[in-house]
Amino acid sequence: MSEHCVLGIDTSNYKTSVALIRDGRVIADLRKFLSVKEGQRGLRQSEALFQHVQNLPELFTRLREEYSGTIDAVSFSTRPRPVDGSYMPCFTAGMSQAVSIGSSMDIPVIGFSHQEGHIEAVLSAFEQRPEGKFAACHFSGGTCEVLQITQKEHETCTAVSFERLSGERAFYEIDITGGTKDISYGQVLDRAGVAMGLPFPCGQALDEIALSADCCTKLLTPVKADHAAVHLSGFDTQIRNRLKEMQESGDIPSSFISEVFEKISDSMVAMITQNANLTGTDRIFMSGGVSSSRFIRTYITEELRRNGISAYFASAELSSDNAVGTALLGSRYLWG
Repeated sequence: MSEHCVLGIDTSNYKTSVALIRDGRVIADLRKFLSVKEGQRGLRQSEALFQHVQNLPELFTRLREEYSGTIDAVSFSTRPRPVDGSYMPCFTAGMSQAVSIGSSMDIPVIGFSHQEGHIEAVLSAFEQRPEGKFAACHFSGGTCEVLQITQKEHETCTAVSFERLSGERAFYEIDITGGTKDISYGQVLDRAGVAMGLPFPCGQALDEIALSADCCTKLLTPVKADHAAVHLSGFDTQIRNRLKEMQESGDIPSSFISEVFEKISDSMVAMITQNANLTGTDRIFMSGGVSSSRFIRTYITEELRRNGISAYFASAELSSDNAVGTALLGSRYLWG
């Protein structure tokens, strides 16, 4: 890994993130959740974009307080996935800042997809990177995908022209081999949490509740997986109907939230196992904010091991939305 310093910027629909990478090390990692009004389950793209525009100057100011040196390149998230037609307006906030910084400082600027950043952040936690094809999961607030990933050959370079800003020169060729047919795990958890009066996003708070339970209720129908795919809308309806009944009686036991996480974990195990049978892989790298759940990590690691599959998790910080992976991709692409 080079000694060049790369600034990473990621502006997802949940969080504004900036990071600095030098010599393969994280020297700064700053993030700020987007603010969501009580009772709401997310933001419109225009609202997210506006908040990113407000958050980025604050994060850059804090970044300068932590690091007073120079930067050699800017890497940013361009879009959700590295495929044609993938687009979300919130990522234009990061692009605008990246191009402005790069052009004013006359340094390279390069873009990668948000999903590639997630994958790179997780892989960076392991000394030995997978070779050739490998499997990964991207489980987050808006994404629920099982992926077959091929690492693409590339030539390093010392300059990046602006026609490459759209991220066509990706490190990874990503094929979706499983996942949800409707909503995501993150949406299920956030809808449940908001219904309980928790602030959005709700995953971490619910995870702590689930971990505090001594047992699980048996009130929900399991989520069935078929050919590495699941439908979660019916499960979501079950949860919210049960929550409504419990709220009317005045008590939502932690054991019920534990059951929600257990049923989610069971469906992940089934989906990943089916994917392994279909693709022949026995290793899976876990990324996305839902993968930061301590309940899910512990549960599926053991259950997958019983099925002969090894699950690899990075830290919770590197699993959730971040700019670390994006910065690492830029450094690898430019200088190897």
